[in-house]
This record gives sequence, structure tokens and C-alpha cells, in this order.
Amino acid sequence: MTESFVFGGRQTAISVVIVTAASYPRFLKKLGSAQVAWLEQNQFEARAGKLLAIPDADGNVERFICGVSDLADPFAIADLPMQLPEGLYTLEGSGVKANIEALAIGWGLGAYQFTRYKNARRKPARLKLPNSANHPHVQETVAATNRVRDLINTPAEDMMPQHISAVVGEIAQTHAAEFQEIIGDDLLTSNYPCIHTVGRASVHPPRLIELLWGDKSHPLLTLVGKGISFDSGGLNIKPSNGMRSMKKDMGGAAHAIGLAQLIMALELPVRLRLLVAAAENAISSNSFRPGDVIQTRSGITVEIDNTDAEGRLVLCDALTEACEEKPDLLIDFATLTGAARVAVGTEIAAFFSNDKELAADILDAGEQVSDPTWQLPLHRGYRSLLKSHVADLQNCASSPFGGAITAALYLQGFVDNEVSWAHFDVMAWNNRSRSGRPIGGEAMGLRAVFEMLEKRYK
Repeated sequence: MTESFVFGGRQTAISVVIVTAASYPRFLKKLGSAQVAWLEQNQFEARAGKLLAIPDADGNVERFICGVSDLADPFAIADLPMQLPEGLYTLEGSGVKANIEALAIGWGLGAYQFTRYKNARRKPARLKLPNSANHPHVQETVAATNRVRDLINTPAEDMMPQHISAVVGEIAQTHAAEFQEIIGDDLLTSNYPCIHTVGRASVHPPRLIELLWGDKSHPLLTLVGKGISFDSGGLNIKPSNGMRSMKKDMGGAAHAIGLAQLIMALELPVRLRLLVAAAENAISSNSFRPGDVIQTRSGITVEIDNTDAEGRLVLCDALTEACEEKPDLLIDFATLTGAARVAVGTEIAAFFSNDKELAADILDAGEQVSDPTWQLPLHRGYRSLLKSHVADLQNCASSPFGGAITAALYLQGFVDNEVSWAHFDVMAWNNRSRSGRPIGGEAMGLRAVFEMLEKRYK
């Protein structure tokens, strides 16, 4: 990921002048008449998406000028790594210094290409950052985000539970963290029956993956990720169009892993615990069935209404485990419901929380770093929709309405009331290409949550 940047040094870089509608007139006053005429002839406007090379007296490119609407938006210049010719560039202009880290993160995200199965179409332009910039924050934020993208973009055949485990093990080794996992039938012995039930039909054994890092005297922050490597829907099989993108159903785990990586890389003063419930929801002779009743780790019994509502099953065991240590803060990530996408669209990270202050902090942080989030309500009146006649509750609501809410209410039933908790229900995927956000896997809410955590713990 660091190939996008050069930090300091004496290497010569071509200047890219960033201008807004307000700063452009001042910039023009610094130019000679020939260059002003050049800009006029090329009808340059100081607005988002406008880029133009400015020649010197000999006709060579002296610098570039780029229009933006908001210097604080990380994605304001995120197209530049692929728009500019290969080479090394530096940013200048009114307000650039104050926003250099946000702009640099956007540059790094715009340079992303998923190259596991085909060669990159070209090398991105590189950005030279001044010594005054917070290099680790820029570098590690980009690396964590692109880690999430890579994990989600990787096809299921190469991202089964054992592959997710290998990634967590690699990150644990890099940051001197503790790593362990419980695999296959050992999940039953260790009382994680839901994770086992969802994954038992696959030839790739399910597992609970755990990473521990940091000083034990620091506040305990626990991250939980839904790691469904591929979701066929189980016996309630998905139609082909619904199954096509289900390699991304481990997107919640990818978010939790990427955030854990960022926390460790930037040495946030927390005791970090990462739990990933990893399984493939496959179809075989031993698949779990609609109407089955499962005993959860908490002792609550759950009737299976729909085998395609498996994410909340693996999460409920992991959340129960997480609460046993009474964390200072508990955050889970999941690609849980299509209903959340209906509510907020595909480009906003929907979340729920039992803590008003935490929810407000997440919303504020998302605005600060241009990583939009939106809180949905844990409306208690809908809990009765999860009622079962043969078990304590069922895994799906009896109504098709408010599906994201009823799923979150299901999860809340396994969270200690005294634990501050947030649940993210994310798309984890870009359906369209935007500046710095190509079609494919995407980290949604990750930068917002890290911004909130930095303010809370540093």
C-alpha cells in the first residue's frame, strides 16, 4: 500500500495545485499572462473533476491544476492517481496543508487495484508527502481499508474459514498479538453450537478465530465479525441473482480484521480482542433445516425460521463469548440484512447502538472523516416479531418489514445490557464506481469508527 506515497526526501516532484472556486482567483494573480490565457482557452473551471496541465514557456508540463469543491473531503482528489501520468507529485494550494492527511488518504484509496488474478492496468501516480504530515496515520489507514477490500474481493474458493484464519494469524504475528482458534467439532465441545450448526455442511470446517493484543490494564475493546465465507442460503437456497455476490458475506469479518489491524498499527491504548465467527453456509445431507431448534452458547434456544438468516446465528455465539469478559466497548460488523440497504441505500453504513453517547460519537466521527454512517432504532416494540411457539425465539421475524431492526434486536438479546455496544449492518460493496471507490469490496464505517476510538482512548 505504501507504493502510493513517498514520505519526505529530496526527490523532485511535479506540483498539483488544488483550487476551489474561492481560491482560484487568487491563484490566477500569481500566473503570467500566457498561462492565464492557456487556462481560459482550455475553459478550466475551479470545480470538482477538472484537471489541466499547465505548460512552461518551452511547452513542457510545469504543473497541474485540479479543481475541488471541498478540501476536507478525502475523495476530492482520489481520481488523480489514475488520471495523472505515472510519476511523483506533490500537492499545493490554499488550504491544502491543513487538509493534507485527508487528501493523502483519498489519494491512497484512489490508487487501489485488486491484482490477485490479473495484472494492474497501470502503475498509479505517487504522492510525495511533507514531513509535517502524519505519515503513519495516512499509510495505515490506507493499508487497513485496502486490506478490507482485498479480503472481500477474493472469491470464496480462496477465502474460506481457514483462509480468513491465516490472515488473522499473519496480522497477529506482525503485531506480536496472541492468536488462537476453535475448529470444527471442537466448537461443540467448547459450547459454540450455532457457529458449528451453520458451518457443519461445508467441507471447510467452521471456526471461531480470536486475536488478543495490548496492555491488559487498558480498556477492553472487543470487535466481532461475521465471517460467512459464502452464503448459498442453505436449504432456503438463494436465487442465482442473490447468490452471485455472496463471496462478500464475510465482509463483516473483513471490517473487524481491518479495524483491528489499524488499531494495532497505530498503537491505540486499548486491550484489543478480535473474534471472527467463520463458516460457509453450504448445502449437504447434514445441513441445518427450517424448523430445527438450536441451543445457543447463552442457553437461549432458537427456532430456525429461515436458514438464510445464518449470520445472526454465528454472531450470537460470538457476542455471548465477548460479553463474558465485560468489555468496555463492543462493536460488531456484519453484512446482515438487505433491509438495511433498503433503509439507507448501499453507500451508508447503517448501525444500531444501546448507548446514546456512543451512537452520537460515531455519527459525528463519520461526518468528520467523510465516512457516512446512520443510526437505525432498536425499537423494542418489534421484539415480539421474533416470538417462537417452540423455542425462546426464532431467527427471523414473522413480518417482512423492519428486517434490519428485528435482526439487530435478535443480536441485542445476546448482549449484556451493561455493555456499551454498536452493531454495524453494512453493504461492504460498491455497486458503482465513484472517486476513490471502485466497484467491489469496500470498507464502510471503518474510518468513522477508528476516528471515534482515537478520540475516546487517546
